[in-house]
Amino acid sequence: MKPHRQNTPRVPFWLRWLVPVLLVVTWLAIAGIGGPTFGRLEEVSSNDQASFLPAGAEATAAQDWQAKFRDSNEIPAVIVIENDSAFTPAQLGEAAALKGELEAVGAGSTVVGPIPSEDGNAVQFVVPIDSSGEVKEVVTELRAVLQESAPEGMRTFVTGPAGLTADLVSAFAGIDGILLLVALGAVFVILLVVYRSLLLPIAVLFTSVFALCAAILLVFGMAKLGWIQLNGQSQGILSILVIGAATDYALLYVARFREALTHTTNRTAAAITAWKNSWEPIVASGATVIIALLCLLFSDLNSNKALGPVAAAGILCSLFAALTLLPALMALLGRTAFWPFRPKLLPETEREPELVTGLEGQKGLWRATGSLVSRRPRTVWIASVLLLLVASAGVLQLKANGVPQTDVILTASNAVDGQEALARHFDAGSGSPAVIVADEAKAQEVLERTKATDGVGEAYLLAEGGAPIRPDAPAGAPAGAPAVPGAPPAPAAPAVPAVRDGKVLINATLNYAADSNEAENVVVALRQDLKEIDGGALVGGVTATALDTNTTAQRDLVTIIPVVLAVILVILMLLLRSVLAPVLLVASVVLSYGAAMGVSAFVFNNVLGFPGADATVPLFGFVFLVALGVDYNIFLMSRVREESLKHGTRPGILRGLGVTGGVITSAGVVLAATFAALGVIPIMFLVQLAFIVAFGVLLDTVLVRSLLVPALAYDIGPRIWWPSKLGRPEADAARSQPAAEPEAEEVGVR
Repeated sequence: MKPHRQNTPRVPFWLRWLVPVLLVVTWLAIAGIGGPTFGRLEEVSSNDQASFLPAGAEATAAQDWQAKFRDSNEIPAVIVIENDSAFTPAQLGEAAALKGELEAVGAGSTVVGPIPSEDGNAVQFVVPIDSSGEVKEVVTELRAVLQESAPEGMRTFVTGPAGLTADLVSAFAGIDGILLLVALGAVFVILLVVYRSLLLPIAVLFTSVFALCAAILLVFGMAKLGWIQLNGQSQGILSILVIGAATDYALLYVARFREALTHTTNRTAAAITAWKNSWEPIVASGATVIIALLCLLFSDLNSNKALGPVAAAGILCSLFAALTLLPALMALLGRTAFWPFRPKLLPETEREPELVTGLEGQKGLWRATGSLVSRRPRTVWIASVLLLLVASAGVLQLKANGVPQTDVILTASNAVDGQEALARHFDAGSGSPAVIVADEAKAQEVLERTKATDGVGEAYLLAEGGAPIRPDAPAGAPAGAPAVPGAPPAPAAPAVPAVRDGKVLINATLNYAADSNEAENVVVALRQDLKEIDGGALVGGVTATALDTNTTAQRDLVTIIPVVLAVILVILMLLLRSVLAPVLLVASVVLSYGAAMGVSAFVFNNVLGFPGADATVPLFGFVFLVALGVDYNIFLMSRVREESLKHGTRPGILRGLGVTGGVITSAGVVLAATFAALGVIPIMFLVQLAFIVAFGVLLDTVLVRSLLVPALAYDIGPRIWWPSKLGRPEADAARSQPAAEPEAEEVGVR
């Protein structure tokens, strides 16, 4: 054993005061610029369908062709006015009078309608809205006009793609305020309980918030330059991820700083010692998450491609804040940061106790845990594995095949209610038809085959301006629309279809709601049938986009998971200088992920009553849980390796478990609490992701990191470090013996 001398080398003034102050001032400047940018993210954020489309899917190609047929980029709002009985001629006249007001608000092309339903109890308008404007504001104004001017006593709805987009944007509105307040509040309470100090939690939260300000500034710049596409989903995850990750890295550094203060009275020396002892696991942890997130760039989904660099930028800023701002604050505050429970300088004999069993100097929960691991290692890890395997069986019940768009919003929604009203009185797919791009020479054949397909109610070619070529309906009216009683005769529909580069457009109104599984089956049938006539035919539209999104997300799961695992494995091998330990650690977090998904499937189906899960949920859950789960194993095993070099593998395992137990558990609770805060946003995807990550992190912290990994490593012994020299039994045995004659060692700046 090498005891420490009490005196510490003198730290120069520039290192003691100048560098910490400059670092703090620099971060204050970054926060001063980045903080106000938080409110400007809406300028570069989009929640429309295009931000989620699969980049290489057939629906995307069809949408590109659609753009060639129209002069403006419009999104339809479908207005439904519903009555308990049939409309009278006078009421139909009142409804028809609304058309001018709706056109003035929509500011798009001509409004279609009013179109009475067959039962006479409802009328429908289709209002094109310029999607380059503020869709939410236009929809809000349309709803206000309907409430004021619609026939008295009737129910009014603004639905369709525009209405659903507006309500989705409203649901995301809490991201900028409520989400951040809930996350910061939860973290502050946890830190108060952990440290029983007021000043230290504030310093840690400052680090997290300043990291978020830097991340927002970086993300805003990338989005402004067009490098990334930002949406509400990635914006919410960014806030949570930065707060959670920065706090986790801060907890690891603070634990090392507190430990260093028990060895020296010099706060600057303690800050530098803590930095030297913590930078490697923090950087390895951050690099793991960053590279895992960047693997999302291999995805074919635009939403995944957007999240990867956005979240990676957040983790990068968290790393810099934890390794620059926090050490500077600790160097300035010293023991005062822990007031009123300041760490005391320990006698030399107690600073680095000789280890025989590895439990020396430990007490309480972590001594009991270490004792259990050392006495029954095989029983502990086998029981842990069996428990995780049982929980993983539930993953077979996970219904991650996508959910209807009307189920995505979990709060009351006028657009969702409107879709139900639309289905009660009109063709379920009206307002959101399937769009077919076909060769001009084969247009009639494609049209006839489309009409003959089961599930297609009506199909028609489109003329210039988007008017349907249907001699039995008013020009501009959707297929199947009867004439409006009392309306003036409509001009004859144009007989010549619009042609662009030898292609024509066909609209097909389906008998099923556009976001239903039945509608997706019709799209699949159309694609198969039409390819026999026209090999270049494309089927797009709302239903096709949802279908391609789900299909692509499921394919991404198979593509990206092996890449993420390979990257994490390489990083762990470099950090631990071992092959066997990284393989076992990766296997443990994969098993933990399976258990988290299995339990989540049970909760979603039987407790929360969700109809299913978004197809991207398993992939996002994997990326976050595996990357973040490996974090805690990195924190643990890097310390175990450090202790094993001094005392031998088995005592080092118990010593590493004891000294990291509290900080890793606190970090896990903090991260679980921050991700759980996503549940305040009433979007099914975010609520599901919040539960999966929060539960999975707690499972990983409490079971995998505390019991499974230490017990498995203890059972294997020094061979866990194979093939490095640390894994040789004879060398390990020599390290396990107490030193015969201790030698002096400088401590201050180690």
